[in-house]
Amino acid sequence: MKNKIILISALLIINTFANAANVNVHENEETGLLTWTVEDEGFKIELIQLLPDFIRAIYAKHNFPKAEVERAAGYCVFGTILKNTSDKKLSYRVKDWRYRMSDSKGKTQMWPVKTKSQWLEEWRRVGIKFSWTILPDVGDFDVGDWQQGFTTIDLPRKSKFDLVFKWKLDGVEHTGVLENIECPPETLSQQEEMK
Repeated sequence: MKNKIILISALLIINTFANAANVNVHENEETGLLTWTVEDEGFKIELIQLLPDFIRAIYAKHNFPKAEVERAAGYCVFGTILKNTSDKKLSYRVKDWRYRMSDSKGKTQMWPVKTKSQWLEEWRRVGIKFSWTILPDVGDFDVGDWQQGFTTIDLPRKSKFDLVFKWKLDGVEHTGVLENIECPPETLSQQEEMK
């Protein structure tokens, strides 16, 4: 019995390290901003912290109303790069993605990630006809295909959350989790204070 427990414990440790090896957190040496990258079952996702001033600059350059510029900059925004690293067809739908957090009592809550379609509908109502920047709602990838855009999470600065994302390989659904993602700071000086 003791040998079985040791074997099971060893397998759990090996499995934990194998899964952890797929996640990489990189800190930009100049800015201190973080990037999370994970590759799992033929799907690679990369999340890059983007400062609110960068978001403001993008949308102000495209003549967004000031209120809409500030609203977009108020989200936790990540540059997102997705890639099919498998030898199969891959697809994803952002409406299937969730972000989760635990409250002070340890209860986990999940919320949907805001989609490009939702942003475009809101912008259309205030007269904005811009459709660039946000990660497309749906992607259908052949081998080696990739996609990029912004992922927006409705949380305050310094919040930490897990991103639960789904994709399909040849119609078979997979689920991945990026844990302890940090919302970008308001400024680079705030990033220094967080260290």
